[in-house]
Amino acid sequence: MLRTIDYAPLTAPVSRQEVTAFRQQARADPRYAALGGVLQVVVLVFGLGIGLFVVLTAIATILPALATTDGGAGLVFALFPLGFLAVLVLIVLLVVRSFFGQGGRWEKWLRLTRFGEANGLDFSPADSDPQYPGAIFGLGRGRTALDHLRSAADRFFDYGNYRYVTGSGKNSTTHNWGFMALSLDRALPHMVLDSRANNGLFGGTNLPATFTKDQVLQLEGDFNEHFTLYCPKQYERDALYVFTPDLMALLIDEAAPYDVEIIDKWMFVYSAAAFDLRQPAVHHRLLRIVDTVGAKTLTQTDRYADERVGSFAANIVAPEGQRLKRGISVGAIVIGIAVALFWIGPTIIDAIMLLFSR
Repeated sequence: MLRTIDYAPLTAPVSRQEVTAFRQQARADPRYAALGGVLQVVVLVFGLGIGLFVVLTAIATILPALATTDGGAGLVFALFPLGFLAVLVLIVLLVVRSFFGQGGRWEKWLRLTRFGEANGLDFSPADSDPQYPGAIFGLGRGRTALDHLRSAADRFFDYGNYRYVTGSGKNSTTHNWGFMALSLDRALPHMVLDSRANNGLFGGTNLPATFTKDQVLQLEGDFNEHFTLYCPKQYERDALYVFTPDLMALLIDEAAPYDVEIIDKWMFVYSAAAFDLRQPAVHHRLLRIVDTVGAKTLTQTDRYADERVGSFAANIVAPEGQRLKRGISVGAIVIGIAVALFWIGPTIIDAIMLLFSR
């Protein structure tokens, strides 16, 4: 049975006074990174001051030259620093509004807090390094669950956004994901449903992990048009035990745009784009996945036991089924070939030209 959800806190009018009162009360909670937001504004204002100094200096230098240069060209030359100043002012105003203005971050946090309270969920704006075993977790640095809601009672689930950073300096990349985590009762083999709807240009997975193709299991019907199922070798029968036709139908209907991972005692749903949790439709879809796909997975696996272990009470999976074997992505191969051609391509061309010149 699907739960009844009160979406009113996400759409009901919220006054500026309510947002201000919430911000003042929440500042005592270390999870609210308000200080970080203020520092960003301070840095931008400081940068604006430096930019203003540079612009004024440039104008003072340019104006005397206007008398001796072509009027149109000189005017364009003089307006350029003013345009630069206007961009700086606009950036500062947008950041200030995003943190403190109507419809900004604090209003979003207030709405999500009230939404959680109305529906038996605990909201948190940020929690560092969540200890989940899924494919997107444990990578990079600055690992943080953002704007996420957890069940306050009964079955544990958690959904929201996740961020981590890879690389360093100019080569650093910030990765943003939407996720849902559902706690299961039984330990299951590691299985991944790679959605075909979000694959890359060359058909490769968008997940940060790639698995060897000899672990792909073809299922019946049109399921393979929506997902690629990976399961450990010799665990094909176990995967068929879990992914029955009715569960496959639910996955197609409810979760086709997302990747799904089952690992240890967890089910994860991943979105390559962060969730906009201000939208009631996002909560509706994720909670529906919990109530349909999640519920069916729980009932389907409540008697599962790895026959290689030989003990239902142990509730563990044998080592060979605990993790899928990693592979190399198509994208990595293409990039590798491109880099190789970049470095050795000129040498090959020179050799060919020399051969034909003889």
